[in-house]
Amino acid sequence: MRRRRWPLVAMVLGVIALLVWYVAYTQHVVTQLRAAGAGQGRMYARIYEALQDTSVNADPTIALLDLSRQIRESGLPLVLTDNDGRVSATANLPDGMDPSDTVRFRRYVAELDRQNPPIVEPAVGAVHLGDSAIVNGLRFIPLLQALGITLLVGLGVYALVERGRAEREKVWAGMAREAAHQLGTPLSALTGWIELLADTVTGGTGARAVEAMAQDVQRLERVSHRFERIGRPPRDETLDATALVRRLAEYFAARAPTLARTVTIRSDDPGGPVMVRGDVVLLEWVLEVLIKNAMDALGGRNGEVVVSVTPIPEGGARIRVQDDGPGVPRALRKRIFDAGFTTKDRGWGIGLSLARRIVEENHHGRLVLAETDRGAAFDVILNG
Repeated sequence: MRRRRWPLVAMVLGVIALLVWYVAYTQHVVTQLRAAGAGQGRMYARIYEALQDTSVNADPTIALLDLSRQIRESGLPLVLTDNDGRVSATANLPDGMDPSDTVRFRRYVAELDRQNPPIVEPAVGAVHLGDSAIVNGLRFIPLLQALGITLLVGLGVYALVERGRAEREKVWAGMAREAAHQLGTPLSALTGWIELLADTVTGGTGARAVEAMAQDVQRLERVSHRFERIGRPPRDETLDATALVRRLAEYFAARAPTLARTVTIRSDDPGGPVMVRGDVVLLEWVLEVLIKNAMDALGGRNGEVVVSVTPIPEGGARIRVQDDGPGVPRALRKRIFDAGFTTKDRGWGIGLSLARRIVEENHHGRLVLAETDRGAAFDVILNG
């Protein structure tokens, strides 16, 4: 549930951040415009004072110097050139820009002219001016804001899609748990009938059949428990991967085809227990999916499926399910874990997708298609 809430939380935080940024930048622009207006007011006052002072000691140069200072404080980049193109004066040049570097400075003047047409005064020359900091901000900030709004809208759409999917998964989880509940009664009855048969049938094929039915009922009970676990947090317990692999290999080996074709299923383990952390019911589900896929991959031919366990030095284990069938075509390797993708005529395409989700999301492990010389091999990598 937390995983599905993050788009909504991110969208809310993004909207808040965008609003705070917008308000702060707007106030910054207002402050700069007020400062520019105050500077223009002071320049007007000084010039008016110089024009009104008709005394002998009046010196208009002071007002002009004050005007020059105000221009420099405004931050507006300016370059004054004479009629021959020589630099007469500069103001607010970028750091490192030196008029003596003729080639580089001409490029800079050309850049100023692209921003604003030069002002030509025949008596003085040409004034090349660029954009102030506030103009540059007003050019790019709206684009960034539009990009931010677009991202937030996309995140909102994604959140709605995720919410719809979460609702659908909730319905499916409820249906699965209800199906598991409904299976409980007939399974209990079957268990009683099998116990009755075990007391009355002794020896021979009948006893073996009763034992096999008992194992099948136990497996149905485990499958029922799996459906009860859908939509609920997985268990985190210590389990023996060796025992799990042996049990599944023995179960499927007794039910592998032996008439028209012979399929051998065996386990390969280090001999001792290999402890991992996880949910034994869900991991059993994953391995059953892989073993069944390996049996189907043999495609009506003789073959072998090997389920092996290898300890990992840093802790945990690698469980590999490998067959000696035709393998997975390279063009399909990137798609086999996609939900709905299948190469079987009657397949649903959810087995491998569900298995990867159980391993990666519920156990923080990895389910990968390993590179092999023959057949296909799937590795389930679990933490210790």
